[in-house]
Amino acid sequence: MKKRKETSTNSINETYWKNSCGIAFTLSLIGGRWKINILSYLLNEKVLRYSELRNRLVGISERMLISQLKELENDGLVNRIVHQQVPPKVEYELTELGFSLQPLLNLMDKWGEDNLEK
Repeated sequence: MKKRKETSTNSINETYWKNSCGIAFTLSLIGGRWKINILSYLLNEKVLRYSELRNRLVGISERMLISQLKELENDGLVNRIVHQQVPPKVEYELTELGFSLQPLLNLMDKWGEDNLEK
């Protein structure tokens, strides 16, 4: 995916909001279609192999899963554990920062459940 030019208005606005608004910063880390699902599975399961995540996330492409996992890792929310063996074994777990999202995700889940029927 192409990145925006750093001098574009959209890029400048995005940087400003991420650096000055807690909600915008949080959404920049967990926003999107798949990140919350990945985080939720790791909260519940603690450690999951790449293939286990892929099987749980119905409809996600391998390219998208890899991209989302890299972003979560770069943002310090997920650890990638590579076991030196054949065939390769890669597992993912939440960092301490990732686990700190649990109350937020629980509140979002409760709000969604409470308002699902409305």
